[in-house]
Amino acid sequence: MTTRGPQGPSGSDSSGTSGADARPEPTRGPRLLVDPQAVPSWLAPLVGHLDGVTDVVARRGGTPMRLLSALPGRRQAAVLVLFSGAADPSDPTKPGPDAQVVLTQRAATLRNHSGQVAFPGGSRDEGEDYPVGTALREAAEEAAIDPETVTPLALTGSLAVPPSGFDVVPVISYWDRPHDIRAVDAGETERVARVRLHDLLDPANRFQVRRTVLGGRAYQGPAFGVDGLLVWGFTGGLLAAMTAVAGWDIPWDHDDVRDLAETLDGLEYR
Repeated sequence: MTTRGPQGPSGSDSSGTSGADARPEPTRGPRLLVDPQAVPSWLAPLVGHLDGVTDVVARRGGTPMRLLSALPGRRQAAVLVLFSGAADPSDPTKPGPDAQVVLTQRAATLRNHSGQVAFPGGSRDEGEDYPVGTALREAAEEAAIDPETVTPLALTGSLAVPPSGFDVVPVISYWDRPHDIRAVDAGETERVARVRLHDLLDPANRFQVRRTVLGGRAYQGPAFGVDGLLVWGFTGGLLAAMTAVAGWDIPWDHDDVRDLAETLDGLEYR
């Protein structure tokens, strides 16, 4: 998720307005952007229960996180949660072997959240359609994703990310015509990847990470370790909430809690 960028390609605001006049209507709760019949069958359980995703993410972190989330002066941002692929031939409500989601890895040289894995996204530019236009623009700028190949399906509610001061709206989308992607700016994005959902859902690749400060626990949450990437924090929590609410989860060991720093040090790209 980035915080800069000139006005670029944008999609349609779900409220039918654009620019500053749209605030804060697009962020008020989950919202479907297409006819339900247009949603791929395996994404229907997710799109139909986005209120559950919002609730799970909002509860994670306990009272301190809720207090931080209530602080004023938060900035608006959006991320593109871009799925592709077909349903499982034996169960149309589950992702098939080719189902994927797009993730990016921030450059290690960045000041904030360096090296972290995220969905493509960033802060709202004045005058653009928000949140859909923001998410599509950032995905084009970060990963060279053509917005014309993407169908935005739905919005979750606005989700607070206290460490960065953002209120983020995830734009759940389907990639109708997948194409090659790349890190557009190496100074900002180290890597972009299309990660198989079957790999993310593999219990062997799921655990929790814990970060401690001065001997006390500062953070603990769900994580995924795939393709040399550690997906944790806001992105890991959102991804875990989506897979759980959609009914895609395979039972995994929630008691497998690993030290964050040690886990990062053990990754192949480090």
